[in-house]
Amino acid sequence: MKQILVQKDAYYDSVFLMLINQDVKKIEGITEAVVSMGTELNVELLGEMGLVNEEVTAATPNDLIIAVEGRDDAAVTVAIEAARELLNKKSSSEEGAAYRPSSLTAAVKAIPEANLVVISLPGEFAAREVRKALMNDLHVMLFSDNVSLEQEIELKNLARDRGLLMMGPDCGTAIINGKPLCFSNVVRRGTIGIVAASGTGLQEVACSIEKLDAGVTQAIGTGGRDLKNEKVGGTMMLMGIEALKNDEMTKVITVVSKPPAATVAATVIDALKRTGKPCVVHFIGLDKRPAEGNVHYAGNLEEAAGMAVALTRNESYEPRVFTIPTGDVDALVDRETQKMAGGQVNLRGLYTGGTLADESMILLYDALGGVYSFESKDPEFVLKDPHRSQGHTIVDLGEDVFTVGRPHPMIDPSTRTDRIEKEMEDDTMAVMLLDCVLGYGSHPDPAGAMVPFLKDAKDRAAGRGGYLSIIASVTGTGGDFQNMDEQRRKLEAIGVVVMPSNYQAAMLALEIMNKVGQR
Repeated sequence: MKQILVQKDAYYDSVFLMLINQDVKKIEGITEAVVSMGTELNVELLGEMGLVNEEVTAATPNDLIIAVEGRDDAAVTVAIEAARELLNKKSSSEEGAAYRPSSLTAAVKAIPEANLVVISLPGEFAAREVRKALMNDLHVMLFSDNVSLEQEIELKNLARDRGLLMMGPDCGTAIINGKPLCFSNVVRRGTIGIVAASGTGLQEVACSIEKLDAGVTQAIGTGGRDLKNEKVGGTMMLMGIEALKNDEMTKVITVVSKPPAATVAATVIDALKRTGKPCVVHFIGLDKRPAEGNVHYAGNLEEAAGMAVALTRNESYEPRVFTIPTGDVDALVDRETQKMAGGQVNLRGLYTGGTLADESMILLYDALGGVYSFESKDPEFVLKDPHRSQGHTIVDLGEDVFTVGRPHPMIDPSTRTDRIEKEMEDDTMAVMLLDCVLGYGSHPDPAGAMVPFLKDAKDRAAGRGGYLSIIASVTGTGGDFQNMDEQRRKLEAIGVVVMPSNYQAAMLALEIMNKVGQR
């Protein structure tokens, strides 16, 4: 039984609709449900699912679509009414709220003192709004993806000419004047400035700084292409560095990025040298090298934070792998391997943070003789099917291939819990490696959402006469609303080993896999 409703000119935020979608899918007797706007991609997906009619085909991005399929009329009717009720609650809550401008022009008139706008629109519409914001002398944080390279270059050049930041596109994290934006954590004010081309990389560094009792002046996101693409040329990275150079509160500058284009990297390093301030650089995946004057190079995200904090205190930084005693590490490795079955030989990393996934994959790739992933540089280790692991596999479940029609897994944990259910059937898995990312924008209880599935995975392994080692880290701070200590306790209560950082979690996983290889 299917039922499809199209409501003309009824716009709702896509993330909000995706969350409603998940609630409707959970209703008993429902086999499929889609609550979405009528974008071209969504209409195409509905067609592939067989949930399409003439109204859906004619829908525009401003039209709301509710499409439900279930075992009988009663189940479908309940689901349709549930969707309507959830939508009505949203509308009712907004009616009693303060005035919410419906356009950028109205917002500027309502809040004339504002100097920054966050834009989250479908990519095809985003560039026009960014241009309006810049022409109104507003800094921009562009959360949207699917903005063309040509548009990014044009907008960043316009922003530079007007002396404004244009963070993005696909910029998910920033902390400006102590205010967390989008996916960000509660971090105290301090003396370390960050410019980062990676969202969870910025979060991991900022949270590690907080855990060392230090703080951040500004954390400026740039979007991933800023350093990676020579045509973009690191425009926002260079502007961010210049801003921190001129900021009296910033005593140390930290730069984080996935591997940049070589020419852009050289330009960034030159800009850091010219600041005259102590600087820390971590280009994920590139080898650490000796300091060059005021520029220091870190080997991992946690180390970047540690080096920056040490520089603010005029202390030397002592490199280390683990912050827990060596004897405790050895004991953990022995405990986690002693009950494993002989056929348990593979590692699986299931991540919600793309940069954290990259860091772990790069750390483990050579040591494990190769790691399969969705976008490996080595064609031999590109997954044949991104939805199915093979050998040692690490996946970023925030990649587009996993999120079509559903929210990012930091918002909706079901993307990862669905994958955990698949992985637990594989009796070759010895270690499962996970992140747990807290903060604004993230799920209110990411650990709690995972725990039943992780416990089931451990029980399945035990039922086959083996043992599954689960290693995790929590990216967050004591100020995050999810309660970092409680998140850790929930994971530890079912036997998950929670390490102080993603780097240490990956290195412990490697120690365990080395022990497995010695059996």
